[in-house]
Amino acid sequence: MRIVLWDVDGTLLLNSRRAGAFYHDAIREVAGVEPPPDEPHAVEHGKTDAQILTERLVRWGGDLALLDAVSARMDELSDAYLTDAARREAAVGVPAALAAFAEAGWTNGLLTGNSPHRARVKLQGAGIDTASFDWARSYFGDRFVRRSDLTAAAKEDLGGATAVILGDTPADGAAADAVGFPFLAVATGAYGVEDLLATSARAVVPDLERGLPALLQTLAAL
Repeated sequence: MRIVLWDVDGTLLLNSRRAGAFYHDAIREVAGVEPPPDEPHAVEHGKTDAQILTERLVRWGGDLALLDAVSARMDELSDAYLTDAARREAAVGVPAALAAFAEAGWTNGLLTGNSPHRARVKLQGAGIDTASFDWARSYFGDRFVRRSDLTAAAKEDLGGATAVILGDTPADGAAADAVGFPFLAVATGAYGVEDLLATSARAVVPDLERGLPALLQTLAAL
């Protein structure tokens, strides 16, 4: 089996400035804490939901025993991604890339910091066909504080399969490196091409539309 494990935010979907509000609201509603007004903006690109929630709870003095309840509330709040007010936008070239990878003999799966529910509603809201992905061979970060533990779980589950991580952050690359997965990078998230060239990526492309030939060529060589 050959499988491409796609990141969601910044890779399949363009990032949203409103995305952090769901974390904030879920923590406030369940744990009763929130950040001080002068808290500087935290860089959270590439982190799993479990890591983001854990770090915010610790910073804001919340009870870590409520992590599961906060995560469940996040799922409920994320249904808003299906409405016009909060819909996410698909990155350029996504449908064509998914189809091209499948035609080349690769399975499309997910490896994302989101929960299964959050990933599904985000993709649906953006008009991406969720049937394009093998959900039984997809991996989710709502229970993994470290992204490398998420890739380790994927590696164990996939056994001897050829698996590739496709993401938009150096954190995706580091998590791929931790288990020996090749990394492909696309600069449609918070990091530019130069940033991603500093990772172990076998290919770095500006977006999925212009970079599709290079990605296919790299996959063919694996």
